[in-house]
Order: sequence, then C-alpha cells, then structure tokens
Amino acid sequence: MNAKDAVPSIWTTGLTEVFKTGTWRAALPQHIHAPSPCHAACPVNGDIAEWIGRARAHDWHGAWQILTRHNPFPAVAGRICHHPCEAACNRSGFDESLAICRLERYIGDTALAQGWTFSQIEAPRKERIAVVGGGPSGLSAAFHLRRRGYAVTLFESRPELGGLMRYGIPAYRLARSVLNGEIDRLVALGIDVRCGQSIDTPEDFERLRNGFDAVYLAIGARCQKRLPRLDYTRPWVMDGADYLARTNSGAPPALGKRVVVIGGGSAAIDVARSARRARHAVTIVALETASQMSAQREEVAEAVEEGVALIDGAMLTEVGDSGSAGLALECVRVRFEAGAQRGQFTVTPVADSKFSLAADAIITAIGQNPDLAPLRAALNADGALLKVDEYQATSAERVYAGGDVASMARFVTEAIGMGQRAASEIDRALRGSVQSADRGGQDAGACVEAEPVVELAAINEFYYPRQARAVEHRLGAAQRLAGVAEVQIGFDVEQALAESERCFSCGTCIQCDNCVHYCPDLAVKREAGGYVVLTDYCKGCGICVKECPTGSMKMTEEAR
Repeated sequence: MNAKDAVPSIWTTGLTEVFKTGTWRAALPQHIHAPSPCHAACPVNGDIAEWIGRARAHDWHGAWQILTRHNPFPAVAGRICHHPCEAACNRSGFDESLAICRLERYIGDTALAQGWTFSQIEAPRKERIAVVGGGPSGLSAAFHLRRRGYAVTLFESRPELGGLMRYGIPAYRLARSVLNGEIDRLVALGIDVRCGQSIDTPEDFERLRNGFDAVYLAIGARCQKRLPRLDYTRPWVMDGADYLARTNSGAPPALGKRVVVIGGGSAAIDVARSARRARHAVTIVALETASQMSAQREEVAEAVEEGVALIDGAMLTEVGDSGSAGLALECVRVRFEAGAQRGQFTVTPVADSKFSLAADAIITAIGQNPDLAPLRAALNADGALLKVDEYQATSAERVYAGGDVASMARFVTEAIGMGQRAASEIDRALRGSVQSADRGGQDAGACVEAEPVVELAAINEFYYPRQARAVEHRLGAAQRLAGVAEVQIGFDVEQALAESERCFSCGTCIQCDNCVHYCPDLAVKREAGGYVVLTDYCKGCGICVKECPTGSMKMTEEAR
C-alpha cells in the first residue's frame, strides 16, 4: 500500500483532510504588497524596496529599470536629492537609516558606465505635446510623455538643457559629465529639442497652445528676490543666481577679497562654496538658526569645513560704502519663526544685539519668483505662482505646469515628480480615460497604495542583525578648494551590496518561505511565484504574520 493511501490508525473516518479546521478561525492571514515609508516619502513615487531588492540580487540593470520607471536621472538624484526617504526609513528606528541616495547614485553611475539606454518607442501616437523649460521638471515630463509614445517638442530659453541642474548647481556637487550623460540618454528617445527659444509674450503662449495638443509649463523661477535696503545698481551687489550661472560657466566675476552671502538655503550655500573656490573669504548671514536653515545639513557642514563662516540668526540692516576701504555691514541678531507655508516667516530683532561686518561685495540668495507676465492673461495665479491642482493641471484646458513656476517645494526631485505627475495626467486626458486608476499609469509601479504604510512594528527584527550604515566618504577640504572635483565619493560595489542587505524590504515579499515553514497547520502553500492560504485549514493563529520579516502579511477579521 502506498504511503499516501495509508489511513492513520487513530482515525476511523479516513484521511485528515476531511477535518476542515479553518472553521475555527476569526481572522485570516493575507499576503499584501504595501507601500514602504521610503516610498511614501519619495518625491518621485519611487519603488525603493523593489529596486533595492534587485540590487541585493546583483541585478544592477534590473534595479536601474525599476528606478527609471519614475526618475530618468538616478545618477543626478543620487548626488543632489534632499532624500526625505532616508528620514522616513524604518531602519532608523532599529539602528541607522539606509543610505538610499548613495545606492541610487551607484546604480545611476553604473548605468552611465555601461552605456545602458532606454527602449525605443514602439507605439508612437499622433498627438503633439509642447514642454516649455528644459530643467528637471520639463525634462521629466518630456521623458514620461515620450515613453508613452507622444511626439514631444521641448523649448528651452538657454543654450543648453538642464535648467537649475546646469546653471544653479555647481560641478563639485554634480559633475557635468553625469548631467550630460543622463540628459543625452533621455533626448535620444526622440525628443525634439529647441534651445534658445522662450515664451516672452501672451501672443507667444497663445501660438504655442494652438499648435499643440497639450502644453506643460516648467519655466522655473528666474526672477531673484531682492533686499529693499540694497542698491543693486552698485557693482558690489550681485544676485546669487547670476553669480552661480557665471561661475558654473567658468567665468566667476571679480568681487574683491571679502564676500558676504545673504541667505540660508541650498542656493546660498552653493554661492558661498563656489566663492571659496574662487579664493574669496566668505561669510554667510542667515535669518534662520543653523537647525532651521532649509539647506541640507551635510551641505552646511561641508561649507564650514571649507572655511565658510556662518552667522546664523542674524539680519542685515544697513550698508555703508567706505570706498577703497570696502563696505561696513550693520547687522542685528533676530529670532526667526517659520510660517505655515514655505517662504512665510516672521523675524524679531533681539534687543542690544547689533554688530558690524566688513566686506568687499554682497551676494544675495534669498529665493526666486517665476515671471508670469506672458501667462497671466490666460492662466489663474496663486500669488507669485501658477495655480494648479493635484495633477498639475492649470485653469486652462490641456495646459499643465510644474516645478518652480507652480510650487514652493524648491527641490530637484520634487520638480521631477511634478513632471511625472503631469505626464500621467496629460496621457489620461488625451486618451479620454475616466478611470481613476489611470492616474498612476505606467509610473505607478507595483505598490498597492490602498494599504497603509508599513510601520517598524510590522517588521520582525529577529531576522536582521544590527549593522552600521555604510560610511560615506568625501574629499578633504584642501582637495575640494583646489578645483571642482566632486566632493562626495560614491560607493564601490562592496559598499553598495552591503547597504542593500540592510534593507527591510518593507511591504514587499522576498519569497523567504517563512509563512510556509512556520504554519503549524501546513495551511500556506507556495503557488505561481507567490503564496496562497488554504482557508479550509488555516486556524487564524497569526504565526505566519508574526514571522514575516518584511511586513508583507496582515491578519484580516472575518465576518461569519
């Protein structure tokens, strides 16, 4: 008699399968795909746990393909992103957050070194889309629209594409070979690029609207905010954006020995560090305290290492010009209080706190506004910005806007995310789709947004040894000031792999079979690349959920 035909001697009713013990349970385990906290925090909606999983398996090309579902600039973002994903990382509650940004840079750099390219368009569409602005948001929109098959014409007022990435971010943070490589790969998809063309009048904008099926506006914010107490006609006063554009093009202006930079954001830090590389003695005066400054912490620390003096919590009140002796800057200490929205704040001078600074030049980097003059007649504005909805649609039909012209979220990856979101909505509108699910389209990845974000409590920490975050290296200060070499040094393959191993893969099943092995009733079965719970036999004990190392299972109450 075959073993499978044997009847246990203790039973008189046949095989044990007849006892459907699942009728005892009150709750049923489910396998889920839930969003990780890093995914929820990512400005481009990236499937971070998924691409790190491919990296952990040494599938760098697969990781790059997943990364570029959402962001065509992984090597750029891996250098300059403000990485809110790392602050959200569940691992930070266990030992240290994952170095997601550096991992992304490694994969992006690998793609450039290997010459990986995007697949060519297989199903071209007849609709023509105009994208105005060749910065991060415009390039992102052009990329996602072109991948969907649309004919895209990209208008850029400057001689080269890149916007803020080229004219605002110095080469010591973003090597131009990296920027050019990722832009060239994107343009090779068949995007019609027209540099040196701008939209200057309402008539220019109307012609554009009439000539295309949809328009995406990403013209940036090029109008510098100015301090009313400064005379910008004087040769010793300069706008920060102008200084960076000239310095990044290899022609830094002559400003004298002592430079004071006004501002507390990333642009002010970039100005100060660029001025140090031009051999100036530099002091930053910021309204905010160091902990309140919007610049990234590591940028501020690197600037101080390079010899930039930081005077935080202070305000310029008056400037005296002593001719050949230079400038006398009168300042006062202040208490800075942020408002409800970015860009809103109040400052209160501190009594008896006046002090003076000597300088030869002042560079202000206190923010920018977009030039809405060519657009106001046709589009509604919200203060200094174009008014858009959550899908980047403006008040005019089939006109969309994003990046700095429509948002105060002045980060490159935020702009990239807005371009992606607009492309998805343009595609939905032109196809005539009314299904809300289409508002994710091919960019949505595999995450099930209906599930709540996975919390650390859902991760079984037993399966993860404590492991320090990979050490992030940078050039010494003296080496930095000697040229424009990149300050941050990327991971090597061993560091990248070690860091990928630290990922909890929150909400993503890693096919570990724990749910199969630990089930006391053999009620979980591997099937078709996943798992199925045999409801006839599951008692709802929840052991499988507790032993899941990634939080990709949950218990669901059953109503009988």
